[in-house]
Amino acid sequence: MAKRRIVDIVKDLVLPVIEENGFELEDIEFVKEGKEWFLRVYIDKDGGITLDDCQIVSEYLSKRLDETDPIEHHYYLEVSSPGLDRPLKTERDFEKYKGRLVEVHLYEPIDGRKLIEGELMGLKENRISLKVSGDKIIELPREKASQVRLSVIIE
Repeated sequence: MAKRRIVDIVKDLVLPVIEENGFELEDIEFVKEGKEWFLRVYIDKDGGITLDDCQIVSEYLSKRLDETDPIEHHYYLEVSSPGLDRPLKTERDFEKYKGRLVEVHLYEPIDGRKLIEGELMGLKENRISLKVSGDKIIELPREKASQVRLSVIIE
């Protein structure tokens, strides 16, 4: 079965427990790493996700996956928070994290740099707007970014 189809099935299976507990479904990945397959479900909520929250979703989803058996081969199920340095993928993410410091990783250098850090001003017309070096605003085409992540500031 195609990876995209599995992700859609898992989304349908997990949404009831996500909504019932007031969580947000951040992302679902079904990926092969080496010889192993991983089904990863990332959840969040205001104030952050706890280990107990992950356990609730994991136990519910595991039971539902056993009942429906949509994945033909062995895989590992992981339920977790997207982390402090979470990737921004959706328009909702870019809106939610406006004003936060982000790292934009580029496929190819722009002005000699493949990593640009700045305050996220938003996403408009598929262009990432950042405030860098004081008040300078730059715009980067989203398709040039391999990844956009929240920056983690260690004090």
